[in-house]
Amino acid sequence: MAKSTFEQMGGTYRQEGEYFLPNLTVPESVSIGIWGQRRKRYLREHRKALYTAMLLSDKLNDHLTEIDQQAEKMFPQLVKQMAGQEDITEQLKADHQMEWIGFMNDIRNRAIEIINTDLIYV
Repeated sequence: MAKSTFEQMGGTYRQEGEYFLPNLTVPESVSIGIWGQRRKRYLREHRKALYTAMLLSDKLNDHLTEIDQQAEKMFPQLVKQMAGQEDITEQLKADHQMEWIGFMNDIRNRAIEIINTDLIYV
């Protein structure tokens, strides 16, 4: 008996009653964070051919996970570096809390813009 295409690709079957069912498993679900979701939305809306190619070649989730990990690592480093350059200290936080919050929000927004420019929207 000739092998089916599924069997030629290494697939196997199991018998349930009179039927042979393929042994299929669902790939492990990967949690993609906010940065990966932003990248996915950008690709889907603005780089449709690249999005489709990555989706069909099963490389999309790996790409999104990598982008998310890079951004998660980059964000706190950027915030810390910019806060140090602008002399935003814990002492300022203790003495002038609202001013410190304003400075930190500004720094966080700039760090988000840098990540968006360097990783998400390319």
